[in-house]
Amino acid sequence: MASQVSQLRGQVLVVEETLLLESFALYEPKFKLNASHEYKTRLDGVRDRQKAMVKNGEAATGDQEWSVNGKKSEGRKLINDMVKLVIRSFNNESDYCVDNVKFDNIELGEKRIRQAFDACNRLGRVMTVRLSEAYLNLKLDELHLAHEFQVKKQEEKEEAKRLREELREQQKLEQEIRAARDKIAKERKHFAAALNDLQARLARATSDEDRAALQCKIAEVEASKAELDKEERVIDYREQNAKAGYVYVISNVGAFGDGIYKIGMTRRLEPMERIDELGDASVPFWFDVHALVFSENAPALEAKLHERFAAGRSTRSTAARSSSVPTSPRSRVSSERTTTPSSK
Repeated sequence: MASQVSQLRGQVLVVEETLLLESFALYEPKFKLNASHEYKTRLDGVRDRQKAMVKNGEAATGDQEWSVNGKKSEGRKLINDMVKLVIRSFNNESDYCVDNVKFDNIELGEKRIRQAFDACNRLGRVMTVRLSEAYLNLKLDELHLAHEFQVKKQEEKEEAKRLREELREQQKLEQEIRAARDKIAKERKHFAAALNDLQARLARATSDEDRAALQCKIAEVEASKAELDKEERVIDYREQNAKAGYVYVISNVGAFGDGIYKIGMTRRLEPMERIDELGDASVPFWFDVHALVFSENAPALEAKLHERFAAGRSTRSTAARSSSVPTSPRSRVSSERTTTPSSK
């Protein structure tokens, strides 16, 4: 009875899956290839080796000396049919695990494949039909390769999205800079014309009172020109320093729930325009801004924050995937790598 209870407990996969979800962050890739096409090539190779093992009779073996009604030919046919049945049953369970592998069930899939392997070998034990360990290892390799292939494809997709976003941010920054320079140029012309007029009027002024009033206005215009010079120096700096920008911390309780914060970076001259765009495009509610910090190396600051809060990263895949700043030790963190450089 005790052994039956122990065996049943080992088959309660639903409970184990909950535990595996918590330990998923510890998953260590087994192949560590550099690109999705490398995973695809390795995956195809593993599947070809499985086919070769089945074809060569190496996937499963049985006692060919078995006889039925005194006939070894009938015995061999029975054994071969049993080999096919065992392989088919094992393949069906393994293929289901491979086809449905996700970030949160890789360990569960591996356990199911091992359990199917043991169950099939128990069924064939009377006829000494047994799946080979090499075939099992290929199935496990296929499972891990399929999982890591999906992960790598998603990483490449997100990287491509990040690069497209960087390009859009760079283009918008350049547009902002051009518009700001055009505005400064127009204001310079306006101030130059105003100064010429005021100086001409000053030269014609006859009373001390008029001259004092005109000189006061000239000083005001000169101060405005100095502010323009300051604005232009800021624009020059931002144009030359590609890493300067703002790091922001925002949240959206209506869209993502409480305790999830987004850390991102923008190089825009007006950083709130970037945050407003996120609210327009990705979620039905506006973002709340908790911090907006200028940095001469905004990408490095953002990366440091992502690293600091990586342990609490959420795997939510939305337009607002990002890295969160927990307000308490139990807060959840969502981490975004959309390092959209936009400077201010």
